[in-house]
Amino acid sequence: MNYSTDFKSIRNDVSAQEWQARLDLAACYRLVDAYGMTDLIYNHITARIPGTEHLLINLYGLLYKEITASSLVKIDVEGNIIVKPDTDYGINVSGYVIHGAIHKARPDVACVLHTHTRAGMAVAAMKCGLLPLSQTSIRFVGHIGYHDYEGPAVDVDERERLVHDLGPHDAMIMRNHGLLTCGATIQQAFNTMYQLEMSCRSQVDAMAVRAELTRMYMDQLANNNTGWLAGLRDPLVGRAALGDAREEFRLSGDRPTNFLNARLNAASDS
Repeated sequence: MNYSTDFKSIRNDVSAQEWQARLDLAACYRLVDAYGMTDLIYNHITARIPGTEHLLINLYGLLYKEITASSLVKIDVEGNIIVKPDTDYGINVSGYVIHGAIHKARPDVACVLHTHTRAGMAVAAMKCGLLPLSQTSIRFVGHIGYHDYEGPAVDVDERERLVHDLGPHDAMIMRNHGLLTCGATIQQAFNTMYQLEMSCRSQVDAMAVRAELTRMYMDQLANNNTGWLAGLRDPLVGRAALGDAREEFRLSGDRPTNFLNARLNAASDS
């Protein structure tokens, strides 16, 4: 059995656009790990390769902090493997059941991110869902979908319902399951997930102290919601966190050398 993680660089074997997508996606996996939103080897972040119908997804068996640009697997929206490293690691069925459905139905979406965080699962188990208790959470008022639990996401028949429940939004709470975000860029999907995760954490913390909670009025929600959406739906948002690969990474070889280097380490191949 071959479970080595010493993956050969494929930088010279793919287009510049695909390599850039691989760098951005590997960096996103590392950031999700750095911000404590991982679930061991589970969950996925997928990205569409520009100009194609192919997606990039992680090998099932690697921790997020082990993901590199060359370890990512190229698949189609039906989960068929196009290219993968020389390894016995494969891909997880739920990765293309959930992610493939959204990529197929939403051509505006370049990246889909799914997590099983403690706070996310807690809010996903609450009948009330996400409450507008903070400035961060009001960004999602009227702009988040909910999908009822149907068991492990391995049934392709669930795809239609997933897409319907997400609707035009870029965030969804999968009840009794976890969180999902998407975006026009990898950066945007990460930024939205970070905001959603912080909203869930603050809600769980506030409810845990059993104190009376302040409520926002509708005019406050309307004013603040509009302001947040104007920025967070911009495809360029998230660059400060993920780092625009062209402007921020300042690549030396394949490895990021900017302020993210300490956290991303081997997000790209050396």
